[in-house]
Amino acid sequence: MNIDSLINDVIAREGGYSDHPADKGGPTRWGVTQAVARAQGYAGDMRCFPRNDAVRIYKRIYWDGPGYATIADIAPRIGAELFDTGINMGPPVATGFLQRALNALNREQRDYADIGIDRRIGPRTLAALIAFLRLRGVKGERVLLKAMEALQGERYLTLAEQRPANEAFLYGWLANRIG
Repeated sequence: MNIDSLINDVIAREGGYSDHPADKGGPTRWGVTQAVARAQGYAGDMRCFPRNDAVRIYKRIYWDGPGYATIADIAPRIGAELFDTGINMGPPVATGFLQRALNALNREQRDYADIGIDRRIGPRTLAALIAFLRLRGVKGERVLLKAMEALQGERYLTLAEQRPANEAFLYGWLANRIG
């Protein structure tokens, strides 16, 4: 799992500067919103936000911070999905999808105990993931990924239903973030 490749893919998909009137995130460059850039100390115009700053933010906030590098060492596809979903919806939401999917796939706790949906990667989430993959193998990783993406897709639909302005983004979210 190469974080630099994942970041390059995100930046290529997100493109340069945007400030869509329907986007609650406001001015964005390289996929980093102005609010996130400001929280990380950037005070300039988002049109000039440096790519290297975006790379540092992606590594710190969306890879190392939530523990996705550790997940990627165990299950590379799951780590990559958490990273991408975390960028788009926030790491707690992405982690919650993983935890919910692991609980739903444990066959009523016959394979491993349910874990709390605390939306953080910790020892219980890691143990559940390892137990699931030990039992289900490579095919299990693909199934877990599908479950997480199903939760993500349902959230996108809900966001568009609750705020019609989000319909402007729904097609792109589904096309570029799911599968």
